[in-house]
Amino acid sequence: MMRLPARPVLLWLLGLALCAGIALRAHYTADMSAFLPRSPTPAQQLLVDQLTEGVLSRLLLVGIEGASPEARADLSRQLAKRLEEGGLFLSVRNGDAATLARDRELLFTHRYLLSPAVSPGRFTTEGLHDAVEASIDLLASPAGMVLKGLLRHDPTGEMMELIGSLDTSGSPASQHGVWASRDGRRAILMLQTRASGSDTDAQAAAITRIRDDFSALARQAGHPEARLLVSGAAVFAVNSRSAIESEAVRLTTLSTAAVISLLLLVYRSFTAVLLGLLPVASGALAGIAAVALGFGGVHGLTIGFGTTLIGEAVDYTIYYFVQSDGKDEGSWMERFWPTIRLGVLTSIFGFASLLFSGFPGLAQLGLYSIAGLITAATVTRFVLPHLRPAGFRIRDIAPVGRALSHFWNQLSRGRLVIPVLAIAAVVILVTHRDHLWSASLSGLSPVSAADQALDQSLRADLGAPDLRYLVVLKAADREAALRTAEAVGQRLDALVKEGALGGFETPARFLPSIATQTARQQSLPERSELARRLEAALVGLPLRASKLDAFLDDVEAARRQPLLTPEALKHTTLALAVDSLLLERPQGWTVLLPLRAPAGDTPLDPARIQAALAGSDALFVDIFGESNRLYQTYLDEAILLSLAGILAIVVLMAVALRQPARLLRVMIPVVAAELLVMAGLALGGQALTLLHLVGMLLIVAVGTNYALFFDRADSNPGDDPRTLASLLLANLATVIGFGALAFSPVPVLKAIGITVGPGAVLTLMLSAMLVRRPPR
Repeated sequence: MMRLPARPVLLWLLGLALCAGIALRAHYTADMSAFLPRSPTPAQQLLVDQLTEGVLSRLLLVGIEGASPEARADLSRQLAKRLEEGGLFLSVRNGDAATLARDRELLFTHRYLLSPAVSPGRFTTEGLHDAVEASIDLLASPAGMVLKGLLRHDPTGEMMELIGSLDTSGSPASQHGVWASRDGRRAILMLQTRASGSDTDAQAAAITRIRDDFSALARQAGHPEARLLVSGAAVFAVNSRSAIESEAVRLTTLSTAAVISLLLLVYRSFTAVLLGLLPVASGALAGIAAVALGFGGVHGLTIGFGTTLIGEAVDYTIYYFVQSDGKDEGSWMERFWPTIRLGVLTSIFGFASLLFSGFPGLAQLGLYSIAGLITAATVTRFVLPHLRPAGFRIRDIAPVGRALSHFWNQLSRGRLVIPVLAIAAVVILVTHRDHLWSASLSGLSPVSAADQALDQSLRADLGAPDLRYLVVLKAADREAALRTAEAVGQRLDALVKEGALGGFETPARFLPSIATQTARQQSLPERSELARRLEAALVGLPLRASKLDAFLDDVEAARRQPLLTPEALKHTTLALAVDSLLLERPQGWTVLLPLRAPAGDTPLDPARIQAALAGSDALFVDIFGESNRLYQTYLDEAILLSLAGILAIVVLMAVALRQPARLLRVMIPVVAAELLVMAGLALGGQALTLLHLVGMLLIVAVGTNYALFFDRADSNPGDDPRTLASLLLANLATVIGFGALAFSPVPVLKAIGITVGPGAVLTLMLSAMLVRRPPR
């Protein structure tokens, strides 16, 4: 009969129920938010905003391949029509004639409020003469066909001024009335979701809607060969979440099954296996609950990290079942629990350093590990003895330990090889120091190279601007933001004229400030005065004033038309341009001015841009450079925290062991294993990332347990065979748990697996060589 004292077991069950309730109600994410700082600099805050709320996070690029050009164009139009009706998208653009016509109509109707050339001097006699003369000269150019139809309404060429101010160099190609790739093999669409980029569920629903609608349309049209391509930051976020979630489930299942099989093979008892997994499950659940309470949400990476608890937490139950004889629980507690407790404390000290990280990802992993390992150890210590059936014992595997003893003895005689290996590892690391660490956040991204290539291809087809360089402006309200954009735009225009800048985008191009619109409107003369000036201005020009009555009517209408507002831009592609560059935030308004590098191979000179912006409140941001600086900050902090954690472990060991010689014997195998693992990764061409650092902490946590048991067994020779057997079994379980991660396609999980798996084996071997003294 099983002994079930009320207090320990009931408290454990109550805790499990509480943790399960918290875990079921927790919010789970899998975006890059875990790798973004809690207290970012202004430039980092911009990067964070763009990754979570900016237009880039809501932009989807769609391609249609595999059918005839006519069929692709037809599918593009039908798909755009369906998506516009669904309410999931703010903007659906495919370059169709109707949309372009709406854009042209709005620009033409409001040309006198939008044209940068409109000023009082523009409508003097001299100004009119020069403008009309320029328009007549333009009739002989390739643009003459466009201007010819506009001349009676727009002899001063305001529409051509607007067209000239636009960046048409990167415009998509057109085929059968819709956008197409440069090679004509793909129809192209550009969509903006209504939901923010941080709402992964809504983004997933929008992507699913695109795929479902396309499949239905292709099937109805009889084009089964047509193929849909979708890319963008939202696709990356959704796919990353799916990959992390599926990998977490798959790896947890495989690791659990493998560890169960191993334990069944050794224990030959289902009861022992089931009891042994209770601390692991309890630890994983407690870890998730702790993170949910501490951070308000749980990242998918943290759940994937739960797989590693199978590797370490199961060690505690192995030590318990193998090293206890089933008769005297107090004896096991007295002889072995202090060593296990010290091992748990080393893990806590190591991971506690991550709690101080300014990046939620590391802090979550730290809290999860601490809560999980404390829970697993506590359940092993206080609950398992009460759940274990009276008189229950597993198969005696001490003979395995005795068989291993000879092998360990032989290893111990080769202890002098440890410093040789350590020195060789240091040499390798020094040799590879320039390429030892990954230089960017891309090393943590689960986005495949194929997906990245598709995204680049679709962006090239669309002529999407490179948003690496931005000028960022802040203002209290929209009007102030637009006025600031206009003022800074004048400085940037000067750089464009000098050839230092290829161009820039600004929301003020399609939505000037009220002050600017009012000034332009007031510069328009009354009809009678304009007619008098026009008559004089046309002297000597081959154009009669009687042909330009439509021009006089349009100017008079422009003097009285309402000023342009954001609402007037709705249902045009111009709205997307304004909305993506003019952003309302809780702290006020933000304006983004994307910059284009000069034509040719001339790079953009950041110093010259910053000099031109001197004296203004504008912030110049290099997104690529800022992301690298962010990652470097992240990496530097993680290295310092990891070193602090290791130092705390050394201090703990020094206090617990009290003898410098014992301290060195326990720590040297762990440090040597760390060096060897890093050297092996460097030789394999694997650049180290932040998650490799987390793996290093895990090596310390697992390895010190091995070294401590060897140290204890060295002082108590009678325990040696059973200790050796338990250490081997624990090591196999750890290698299985972490080894599964090494085969994951998700970089953050793989990094931990390829670090901890080999590290666990090395720390066991090196501890046997150095800590355990061979018999004389």
